[in-house]
Amino acid sequence: MAKVDSGYETIFIVDLQKGEEGVKALVDKFTGLIAENGNIVETDEWGKRRFAYPINDLAEGYYVLVKFTAPAHFVSELERIFGITEGIMRSIVVKVEN
Repeated sequence: MAKVDSGYETIFIVDLQKGEEGVKALVDKFTGLIAENGNIVETDEWGKRRFAYPINDLAEGYYVLVKFTAPAHFVSELERIFGITEGIMRSIVVKVEN
């Protein structure tokens, strides 16, 4: 039986204090990581947004939404890498039901 990849969405917020090049580097790092381990359906960079409440004493961050398909085991690895990467303020990965 063929291995079936599931659909997922992730939103992550990059710390703007990394500077324009630092933000782009982190976005490229994670979109590249997802592309290597799955298939990107859509990438939507929402850009700089103001928070409803301060996160780490900051008022805004750079939002990125990525829709992708990947094997289930990759999702836990992606969440782990989000958690240990400096400059990622928040992230979430959710499974999308077709």
